[in-house]
Amino acid sequence: MAFLSAGTSAQSASRVLPIVFTATIFLSAALLFFVQPLFAKLVLPVLGGSSSVWTTAMLFFQLVLIAGYLYAHLATRFLGLTQQIALHLGLFAVALLFLPLGIPTGWSYDPDAATVPQTLALFAVGVGVPFAVLSANAPLIQAWYARSGGPSAHDPYFLYGASNLGSLIALLGFPLLAEPLFGVSAIGIGWAAGFVALGVFLLLSGTLSRTLGPGEVRLATEGADAPPRTSRAPTRTDIGWWIFYAFVPSSLMLAVTAKISTDLGSFPLIWTIPLSLYLLTFVLTFTKRPAVPDRILNIAFAVGFIALALHITGLFGGVTLATTYVLVAGFFVVALKSHRCLYARRPDGRHLTLFYVTMSIGGALGGVFNSVIAPLVFADIYELAVSVALASVLFVAAKPGNASRQFALGIAAGAAIILPLEAWTWIEKVSVDAGLYAFTAVFALAVILLRGTGWALVSATTVVLATTIYSNRGEAVFRDRSFFGTHEVWTKGDLRVYTNGTTVHGAQRIADLTAERPLPLYYYHPAAPMAQVLTSGIASEDAAIGVVGLGVGSLACYARPGQQWHFYEIDRAVYDMAKDPGLFTFMSSCAPEAPVHMGDARVVLETQDLTFDVLVIDAYSSDAVPMHLTTLEAVELYLQRLKPGGLLVFHISNRYYAIAPPLARIAGALGLEARLQDYTGAGGQVPEGASSSSVLVMSADAGTIDALPGGAEVWKQIGLVHGSLWTDDYADLLSTLKGLPGGW
Repeated sequence: MAFLSAGTSAQSASRVLPIVFTATIFLSAALLFFVQPLFAKLVLPVLGGSSSVWTTAMLFFQLVLIAGYLYAHLATRFLGLTQQIALHLGLFAVALLFLPLGIPTGWSYDPDAATVPQTLALFAVGVGVPFAVLSANAPLIQAWYARSGGPSAHDPYFLYGASNLGSLIALLGFPLLAEPLFGVSAIGIGWAAGFVALGVFLLLSGTLSRTLGPGEVRLATEGADAPPRTSRAPTRTDIGWWIFYAFVPSSLMLAVTAKISTDLGSFPLIWTIPLSLYLLTFVLTFTKRPAVPDRILNIAFAVGFIALALHITGLFGGVTLATTYVLVAGFFVVALKSHRCLYARRPDGRHLTLFYVTMSIGGALGGVFNSVIAPLVFADIYELAVSVALASVLFVAAKPGNASRQFALGIAAGAAIILPLEAWTWIEKVSVDAGLYAFTAVFALAVILLRGTGWALVSATTVVLATTIYSNRGEAVFRDRSFFGTHEVWTKGDLRVYTNGTTVHGAQRIADLTAERPLPLYYYHPAAPMAQVLTSGIASEDAAIGVVGLGVGSLACYARPGQQWHFYEIDRAVYDMAKDPGLFTFMSSCAPEAPVHMGDARVVLETQDLTFDVLVIDAYSSDAVPMHLTTLEAVELYLQRLKPGGLLVFHISNRYYAIAPPLARIAGALGLEARLQDYTGAGGQVPEGASSSSVLVMSADAGTIDALPGGAEVWKQIGLVHGSLWTDDYADLLSTLKGLPGGW
């Protein structure tokens, strides 16, 4: 009876093991991926809120992930199980000293230093140790389970699916539940509590593994669930493919995220949707029973690949809400295919930690390429095209054959696809739609025919993408790329135009390049609201004017003798462009002596004692919203920099977001008068050279606003706007998306 009781106890423990280890790895992964958008949002106020913040953050997380996986690999190789558990719990205790998470006291952004190293350093000091401990858990817990003697201990990769499921739930939970309901401080406290609870689960998992397990990894040499290649060590070829299969989806995810967030805004939901889908592909592929059969996956991959390639050609327009769906869906099926290939090449449990180290290196290389190399080499987000071209390798993998002959065939095929398109463009006898449909059909047919011809499809895709991108890029007068976005200056007809992303942010007539005082255009035209303010009585001859956001310097030409003008700009590339008279002459002609204060406006204004009669907030890049410049604390700072009766001006023209409601709520909370002008010109027709725009003004003195040109007739009072107050701790940008409840 005693023997039976002991056997029954062992059986019960065996059943409990998978539950405990699954719960541990699930919680660890949830904390790991919840902290990524959490800390990224914490640092946005000090880094300017650009799309590159997330790309660089992902690079940091990927690099630390390598460190965590490498630590797990070395620990399992050189330490006994008891020593591993003791060491890891000791490091976990050290990580507790960094809670709750926050920006280190005294840290500030230096605009004259490289931004990427500063961002990486900030993440390292603020969240590096807790993240490193969490990063090591996935391979370490699986290695412990492999020694536990539990069910499927010989092939513990099923735990990685649970890990990624926890990651996925955490990522979606942050923007959809935590962010709309709680502030950053409350979320941080909840995360810290979860981190403490994880320590209990780690202790329990380690104890069970040490107590119940045989102490060594047992291999399955037969059976349907045995992993491939159980009898040999990984080769250099295996390791090379692991890196490649991890690199492609990582690079593609970051490129798609950068492309979307440049125009739709840089905030957690935009970041986490591609990352969540990236993790979902692990959940769907790291399993013995794939959720998507290979036959269906191969078809979906082909369709997604074709859609991505066609989008990159630029022949079908830029990024819109509709094309965003194409980008995201295409990325998802490519990542699904790549990770399925990765799982198919997994080694047995003896080499599990090496597999994860190598896989993390591949993912980090994708981050290095997108965050460090691409901005230095490319003037636009061309890394998207590179990652899609590399994805074509997934069609052919390691098919044998004469590589030189295959590449030559692909080049010829690519030329055959492109030449008719170029000929059609020159002849211009076919409708645009017919030509694009024909190009789509030919390209799709080429992908289908070449998919089994080794490397021919790779070279054909590269030729098509490179040629169409080069043909459509035009002759830019100026092209640059910085941490804060892509910048291009074009000559279009009689205009010199500056674009950031897909949005025009300033223009000047070519004839005005030699004029004594150029005429501001578009949003800044003399008939538009910004000009109305800067030519009104509040902007008197001795007024002090502050402008957050330099652009091409259009507003400078409303400066009058005796006035004091100060500009604030975070992006050195924008400064260089605006101050170059060979590109634009607003600054050189109208305000050559006006200082331009470099750095994030909130940080710089905080350190100054200047006060203004008019303070203009015009700091939007593309259609992104700098949320840290649109919170209660930000407006309170602006008020400190206003003279009594001064005017605060927000230029809020935006295709996607209704920014007036949160600003109106802030004005109400501070007892300010707020008015809005949605300018569409007389009778809905704007003058030549102007464009429609939206401008919101605030002042403690209603009379200041009433004295503006047009008065209450054009500067409309804003009715009661329900919703939560935006603060540095809480701001829900999703609620302002036009077309959603709560939108304007």
